[in-house]
Amino acid sequence: MSIILKDKKISMYSKPYIVAEACINHNGDFDTAKKMIEIAASVKVDCIKFQIHVLENEMLRNAPQSANFDEPLWETLEKTNFTLDEHKELKKICELNNIQYLCTPFSKIGADMLEEIGVDFYKTGSGEMTNFPLIEHIAKKGKPMIISTGMSDMVEIEELVNYVKKLKTPFMLTHCTSAYPCPYDRVNLQLINKYNKLFDLPIGLSDHTKDNFSSYGAIALGAPLIEKHFTLDKKQIGPDHKSSIEPNMLKELVIGCEAIYLSNGNEKYIYPEEKEIISWARESVVSEIDILKDQEIKEEMIWVKRPGPGKDSIPAKRYKDVIGRIAKCNIPKNTQIKWTYLK
Repeated sequence: MSIILKDKKISMYSKPYIVAEACINHNGDFDTAKKMIEIAASVKVDCIKFQIHVLENEMLRNAPQSANFDEPLWETLEKTNFTLDEHKELKKICELNNIQYLCTPFSKIGADMLEEIGVDFYKTGSGEMTNFPLIEHIAKKGKPMIISTGMSDMVEIEELVNYVKKLKTPFMLTHCTSAYPCPYDRVNLQLINKYNKLFDLPIGLSDHTKDNFSSYGAIALGAPLIEKHFTLDKKQIGPDHKSSIEPNMLKELVIGCEAIYLSNGNEKYIYPEEKEIISWARESVVSEIDILKDQEIKEEMIWVKRPGPGKDSIPAKRYKDVIGRIAKCNIPKNTQIKWTYLK
C-alpha cells in the first residue's frame, strides 16, 4: 500500500521523505522560523513541520507537564504559538524555498485553520492517536494523513488502524517512542516491518533520539519517511531542543538516508566496475614446478595464483580437474596452465 504526499508517492522502500520537525524550537520568533525553513530547504529536506495551537479548544489550564518542560505547558505553548496569518506567511516562505509546509493541529479549530491555510496533507502527533473525534474530523477533510504512534501499545494501534481504515482516508503511520531524548533501547526499529505486515501500511519513523543512527537503521529496514526534531541550537532553553538535531546533522541525515536508500538493493550482479577487478583479483591454476611433456600432473605440481583466468586458462575453482591430466607440452614453472596444454 502507498499514499501520495502532494506529488510524492510514499511506500515501503521508496525514496526517503525527510520531515524536519520545527515544532516550537523557533521559540515563537517568526524570523527564527523563517531561518529554519531556509536552512532545511538548503540541505534538501523535503518538508518542514510546525504546530498550530488553539489552547482553549485543546486543553485545560491545569494540564500536567512532563520533565522536559521548564514551565507550565499552557504558558509554553501560548508564547511560542503563531497566528493564522503568520502560518500563511510561513507556507508562502516554504513555497518560495521549494520545501513542503506541514503543520500539526491539536484541536478541531486548529485543523480547520490549516484547511483555510491550504495544507496538502495532515500530520497528527502521538498524543492525538487515541483522539478519535479529532482523527475523524481531520480524516473527513479527505486529505492524506500521517499518524504518529508514540505512548501506545499494540492494542491501541490496531484500534486506531481499524478505525481510520473505515473512514476511507489514505494514511500512514510513523513508529515513535515519545521520550525526549529517546534512549536507543526504547526505539524498537523492528516494529517498522511488524506494523507493515500487520496493517499493510507505509511505516515511517518519528525519531526522538539525540542523533541520526536510528533513522539510518529505519531506512535500511524500508521506512520511507523520517521525521526528526530540528533546532538551530541544542543549548537553547525549551522542551524539545535537547532531543533535536542542529543544521549540520540535518544535512547529514538527508545525505545518509539517501545513501542507505541507494544501497538497499536486493539483487546480485557482476557490475561493470567489478569486471576489470576480476582480471587481477581472481586466481587461475599455475604450475609450481617445471612440468614435462607427457608427465601426469600431481597435486604438488600445481597451485592457484593471481591473475585471474584469461582466455582458455583454468579458473581456481577447476583446480581439481587438472590433477591426473597429462601434459601435452612442457609447462615451465609459474605458468598459467591452459586447457590446450592438457590431454
